[in-house]
Amino acid sequence: MGSTDGGCGCFLEVILSYPTLSFIFLLTAVAAIRRYIRDSHKVDGFRDKHVFITGCDSGFGNLLARQLDRKGFQVIAACLTEKGAADLRAAASTRLKTVLLNVTDSESIRKAVEFVRGEVKERGLWGLVNNAGRATPIGPTDWMELEDFTKVLDVNLIGLIDVTLQFIPLLKKARGRVVNVASILGRLNLVGGGYCPSKWGVEAFSDSLRKDMSHFGVKVSIIEPGFFKTAVTSVDVINADMRRLWTRLPQNVKNSYGVTYLDDYMKVQDFSMRVLCCADLSKVTWCMEHALTARFPRTRYGAGWDAKLFWIPLSYLPSFVADFVVTTLLPSPQEAKNN
Repeated sequence: MGSTDGGCGCFLEVILSYPTLSFIFLLTAVAAIRRYIRDSHKVDGFRDKHVFITGCDSGFGNLLARQLDRKGFQVIAACLTEKGAADLRAAASTRLKTVLLNVTDSESIRKAVEFVRGEVKERGLWGLVNNAGRATPIGPTDWMELEDFTKVLDVNLIGLIDVTLQFIPLLKKARGRVVNVASILGRLNLVGGGYCPSKWGVEAFSDSLRKDMSHFGVKVSIIEPGFFKTAVTSVDVINADMRRLWTRLPQNVKNSYGVTYLDDYMKVQDFSMRVLCCADLSKVTWCMEHALTARFPRTRYGAGWDAKLFWIPLSYLPSFVADFVVTTLLPSPQEAKNN
């Protein structure tokens, strides 16, 4: 114990002997304390507040719906499938309600809005959580066709925008919250396909929305998860889709990548996902809950230690640093090796 106290004393002595270090240390401590105090202030009346969540069949949306239900919120969970809705209802209280929703279908969204309007009445909608998303197809850009991009963009970006626009009147009435799920891949482009462009779009749309809605008391937060074990990161699904992309490629494109490229890529992907993906989804849903319950919600939430300590800091470094990380992780095409 004595050596620990001595170490702390030496550390403080070094800091105090340099005025600049002392000033930085003091500013950092004050900022941390201020943030802690701001984060601790909560809104009240959870039982009178309705929250609508998309993508609740599994993953973050499913866990958040159950989490908020336990807190006493009036949760309306949107699921893509009837099975997903039935399983969620069985795991929650009778207070939680479900609706079927396809975020790529404006008429489906309109029906969900009408259902929610009947539930919230004059109170309006306190929270909208845009969580629905998909990842595939992903892979090298020249493996893609336009349809491969639109499949992802229609769910992750256009669907999110459509849902938000249709719910804005109810959100303004309650002076509520919008929580949009982006990704650390909305800061760093690590894979080809529509996923990264869609999440960059979510970041941009959310920033515009936040500024415009601030005049009406509606607060907007962006969640930026790192890598987590969900349906979106299922290696089996991603690998199966990559095989589909590979089989339709012209022979000259296959030749440029080499006969072993697909297998090498999938091996690296399997290893990376096992190492990177965290099973504790509550790290993300805590951020979502805080954005809905805090009196002073943050603009952005980095979710997961990999996001906070590696990916987000990496996004601020020069592009060549991130490029080096990607080229180190992924195999090179055969044609590149020959040059």
